[in-house]
Amino acid sequence: MKKFWITFGLILFVVLGGLAFAGNYFYNYAFVPSEKDFLANDTPADTTDEKPTTQALAWFKGKERENWYITSQDNLKLRGIYLPAQKESHKTAIIAHGYMGDAESMYQFADMYHQLGYNVLVPDARGHGQSEGNYIGFGWPERKDYLRWIDKVLKKNPQEEIVLHGVSMGAATVMMTSGEKLPDNVVSIIEDCGYSSIQDELIYQYHQLFDLPTFPIIQVTNLVTRLRAGFFFTDGDVTKQLAKNKTPILFIHGSADKFVPFEMLDKVYNATDAPKEKWVVEGAAHAQSFNQNPSLYQEKVKSFLSQHEFR
Repeated sequence: MKKFWITFGLILFVVLGGLAFAGNYFYNYAFVPSEKDFLANDTPADTTDEKPTTQALAWFKGKERENWYITSQDNLKLRGIYLPAQKESHKTAIIAHGYMGDAESMYQFADMYHQLGYNVLVPDARGHGQSEGNYIGFGWPERKDYLRWIDKVLKKNPQEEIVLHGVSMGAATVMMTSGEKLPDNVVSIIEDCGYSSIQDELIYQYHQLFDLPTFPIIQVTNLVTRLRAGFFFTDGDVTKQLAKNKTPILFIHGSADKFVPFEMLDKVYNATDAPKEKWVVEGAAHAQSFNQNPSLYQEKVKSFLSQHEFR
């Protein structure tokens, strides 16, 4: 009997050790900021029209930009780039970048809002760019960061009209933010190719990368995430946040998206009863809806925003 329990204990130790190793491996693979070999492109690429792109970048890196900083709930110093409108404006667009992107990568979206007469604030998400943090939150802890960015804008002008715009992980971030108690100043949200939940996206990517069952790796990784990052990624459910949302949302998704599957569009669209519109960009791959037709993209955004301004 003693031999049996020793053998059983050794087997249990090996199994638990293997699960812990696998959970940490997948956590590092998905949540730790580093170069990702599976990441084809989660941030928008340059357009093929060189002149507007060059002009947008020159403006974005020009002398008007300022670095803004906030401190998160968990004491991380986060950086954002603020660019004032060409003429005095009481409208600000806060723009959220994608997975392993940064504020610098969103200059074309910043330029689009600049052309529409907005002030622009583009934060570096925690663990990205010049913001502190040793993990990627996939939008869940970032939703609290965005409440602080909103507060910072309102400290500058309590009457400011605010739009939240996010792409991919940034889209999930602004959708998760939508379920929090937002001031009336936040009048519109634009989400472009965001996922329905962190778990849905991780399971989808897991199946794309590994020919293995998800149980119990996903469950163990969830526990590792709680221990190392301070949250369960299963809490990061976009659809549950959208169910609490009251802010008008424009949902954008490319029909050829293989990174955040196109099927997730209906999940997020159907999750909210707030005023909403859906725009399917035929043939657009992940985070490429803007690049496919920047002028049409701007017109769609402009039209939606004009319907939901301060009255």
